[in-house]
Amino acid sequence: MSYDPSNIFARILRGEIPCKKIVEDAYFLAFHDVSPRAPVPALVIPKGAFTDAHDFHKNATAEEIAGFYKGIAEVVDMLGVYDAGFRQISNCGVNGGQEVPHYHIHILAGRKLGPMVGGVSSE
Repeated sequence: MSYDPSNIFARILRGEIPCKKIVEDAYFLAFHDVSPRAPVPALVIPKGAFTDAHDFHKNATAEEIAGFYKGIAEVVDMLGVYDAGFRQISNCGVNGGQEVPHYHIHILAGRKLGPMVGGVSSE
């Protein structure tokens, strides 16, 4: 998969599409998800053009990786969800359910979220 600079997250990073920002620095942008799947939904995206987790982990600099993951911890603290628990999800590729081809982490919290995935199917 090649990076598409017209994807919605790239457009948000360029300021072409507004977002409800939580926090931002040189390495990441965190904002509230417009399609919430939990009472406390957030998205955290790196500033670099990475398609998915594999691309990010393989090609980002050590500084980008550290800055991004420290940003996730900052968002969790700002949302106040650490003590009660939260889920951190990154979908990768078609079978992984990735909808936007820009690496991103979903932070889901605010209620008991249940099992990580549903039953196993051979389909």
